[in-house]
Amino acid sequence: MSQVAPLSPVPPQPPTGALDDIDVPRGPVAKTRLFFRRHWERGEPGRETPEWVVRYCYRTWLVALLFKVLGSSWDMSWHFKWLRDDLAPPHLLNSVGTVMVCVLVAIHSFTGMACDRRSLRLMQAGTVMFLVAAPLDVINHRVSGLDLTAWSATHGLLYLGTAIMILGAIDGWRKIAPPGPVRAWTLTALWMFFLENAFFPNGQQEYGILELRSWERGEPYAEPSLLEFAAQDIGRAVDREAVIHFALPIGDWVYPLWGIGVMALILGAARYTVGRAWTATTVAAGYVAYRALIWPLLTWADFPTSTVPFYLVFVGLAVDVAWRVGRGRATATAGAAAVLVTAFGYGALWTQAQLRPWLLGDAPTETAPPVAYWTAAVVLAGTAALWTAAGPLSRRWSARTP
Repeated sequence: MSQVAPLSPVPPQPPTGALDDIDVPRGPVAKTRLFFRRHWERGEPGRETPEWVVRYCYRTWLVALLFKVLGSSWDMSWHFKWLRDDLAPPHLLNSVGTVMVCVLVAIHSFTGMACDRRSLRLMQAGTVMFLVAAPLDVINHRVSGLDLTAWSATHGLLYLGTAIMILGAIDGWRKIAPPGPVRAWTLTALWMFFLENAFFPNGQQEYGILELRSWERGEPYAEPSLLEFAAQDIGRAVDREAVIHFALPIGDWVYPLWGIGVMALILGAARYTVGRAWTATTVAAGYVAYRALIWPLLTWADFPTSTVPFYLVFVGLAVDVAWRVGRGRATATAGAAAVLVTAFGYGALWTQAQLRPWLLGDAPTETAPPVAYWTAAVVLAGTAALWTAAGPLSRRWSARTP
């Protein structure tokens, strides 16, 4: 009787799309070529995406946002020294990140990969808003000349557009990335960029107070042409009032309301979406560490510096502690957040105002942004109300069809 050769076992088949994860080259250029060779075809949002494409796409988002942050940080310092220049190096550095974001959004839009309908719409809306606001800002400064305040209407559109596009990236990554440490850390990094963009206008007061002190010492950071322009804008000679006009034109109540109240809401959202203990503290500490790192770099390059918002770490800590105290109960969490954010935030802000000048040998509050401490009552009530409302709103957002 002839013998029958045993059948070879059938190798297990990888899941759909997993074949694309085999032999993926290293390096951004090689990966970009591979992506366009295999996947450059029109598709609807939510299209199945190989895992390596998802990781590579959102890693590129992080690089693009890093360029934008570096450019914007340098830009704030730049405009406390010189009059505005459309092609100033900080603007060009920021533009590198903007171009990268535009390319990413175009790829998402054409292929439908690494996003769903809602996250894509957010990316698109934010990018369009930013691109519309940019020329409006140029026109505004053609008329006014100064690139301050950071709280102008055209700057506000730039911040809002950036915030919406980052929300799109957060929404897309949160829903598409597989569970694990990479998902959590990338989401945390995206929230750091979101926090930086939202906190940015507070830099007006943080740079402005040191600008004023430099003029009072007789060693102004600002070039004479900038000081003269600021003085002419209000029909005065170059004096203390003229310097205050361009360096500190914002009410004292704005800085703490924005830096403590609004940032607590953002840090609470970060804690909710990442879902890990101490997320808010990590996001706040990461941003503060970045600010502390660029401080000596700006000093070395002979650019104006700012105060560093170390108190923000305690706002993040208050959010995380409130989350633990609340134990998933919305009302308890909101109440704890209101009390802890107000106590930790204003306490740390006041302490920083006393310690930093003391360490420098200056008088108390010498180098602290002006703060109206009566706003603590507003933050207390506002945090309680907005955190209470955030629960139903987040559930409705999560329940909506993407």
